[in-house]
Amino acid sequence: MFIDPIADLIIRIKNATKARHPSCAVYTTNITSAILGVLKEEGYITNFETKKHNKSSISKTVITLKYKDQTPAILGIKQISKPGLRVYQESSKLPRVLSGLGVAIISTSQGVVTDKFARTNNLGGEVIAYVW
Repeated sequence: MFIDPIADLIIRIKNATKARHPSCAVYTTNITSAILGVLKEEGYITNFETKKHNKSSISKTVITLKYKDQTPAILGIKQISKPGLRVYQESSKLPRVLSGLGVAIISTSQGVVTDKFARTNNLGGEVIAYVW
């Protein structure tokens, strides 16, 4: 079993986009579902759906990746906060990814949101990842 579900999600998405796979599968957790919801909302992935296995309690999420003319919508994705070093920022110091062209995914008290949403609602939290 894996230790860090966020790192597993990011690496699987990164590897699938480099290999130009139409979809990839990850283990389902609450945090990965929330991150995938933000990625879908921002237009980086087409869709994701959770499939539960009949014989075991483990469920997997199948992510449908988004491409335009063989170019992936996710050009880069980087994990910021890790189990060994958590990165927290207050609302006034939230990072801007590529001068606002990318998205920072932030875990706040109101759930997992983008940096733009957190900035407008004056929310700080843990910086999970950068996507561009």
